[in-house]
Amino acid sequence: MRIVSGMRPTGKLHLGHYLGVLKNWVNLQENNECHFFVADWHALSTSYEDKLNLRLLGKELVKDWIAAGIDPEKSALFVQSAIKEHAELYVLLNMITPLGWLERNPTYKDQLAQMQHKDIHTAGFLTYPVLQAADIILYQADVVPIGEDQKPHLEITREIVRRFHHLFNCEVFKEPKEMLTQTSRLLGLDGRKMSKSYNNAIFLSDTPEEVWQKLRGAKTDTQRVRRNDPGNPDVCLVYDYHKALTDNATVEQIANECRAGTIGCFDCKKICANSIENLLEPMRERRAKLDDDTIDGIIEKGNKIAKEEAAKTMEKANKAVFEISCEI
Repeated sequence: MRIVSGMRPTGKLHLGHYLGVLKNWVNLQENNECHFFVADWHALSTSYEDKLNLRLLGKELVKDWIAAGIDPEKSALFVQSAIKEHAELYVLLNMITPLGWLERNPTYKDQLAQMQHKDIHTAGFLTYPVLQAADIILYQADVVPIGEDQKPHLEITREIVRRFHHLFNCEVFKEPKEMLTQTSRLLGLDGRKMSKSYNNAIFLSDTPEEVWQKLRGAKTDTQRVRRNDPGNPDVCLVYDYHKALTDNATVEQIANECRAGTIGCFDCKKICANSIENLLEPMRERRAKLDDDTIDGIIEKGNKIAKEEAAKTMEKANKAVFEISCEI
């Protein structure tokens, strides 16, 4: 199947990104045709005031992808803004998308409420689901890997496809299906959402020393005062990290010893740090081998693949809109 997915270049990637997205991408690329893109135009929908160096951040994002196991020989890695057909199709789709569809988008309402510190009352933010639709259908995606909370986005894409086909009496795009993914949601070290802005994240590029210093301050069972006090691993943030990153046998042992009061939080955190190190060390080694010229070459190759696919789709779309014809 052809799979299309993207990620915004707004900063360093952390463990939450790996467990929630990248781990799944690595598995998908083995048996599917994958297109993974740097969604730099999408970054502007909420971060246009932040003066981010999106070109540099985009390169760093691709480095993190490859370090995490994405293989540029198996997947096309490209930059959204380098493929102008994204913008061209976005314009066409905006012309036919009812305003009510976008205003009723639950994510739109939620983010307006959650991001009151930012001015996101812009046309770009309101219509980002239309750009997202263009991103997906431009490459004739069969399926899109999404979490449960992203289902409304994909349904808007499907509705836009149906409306386009109805208005122009021509089937140009595939109607993408959802691939619901089971993602591991890992909270930040303070119990809030893992985020760079909260200073509570363990980044994929962190050194062992940085990981340990961060993990030392992580929240544990607040009712446990002394080392030999019985604890409750189910309310311990570090135990959640163990469940995501430590082998099952050790996780079970830690839970039993915690409840019995025979393992202290310091020792538990040391085991967790080792589990994180087992994940991150191979990533650091792969990342160290990637220089800017190598990344530029990988992106150039991916852009070429994406451009060829996008041009084919836009030729059909423009013929349907401007010539009222399905012949190609």
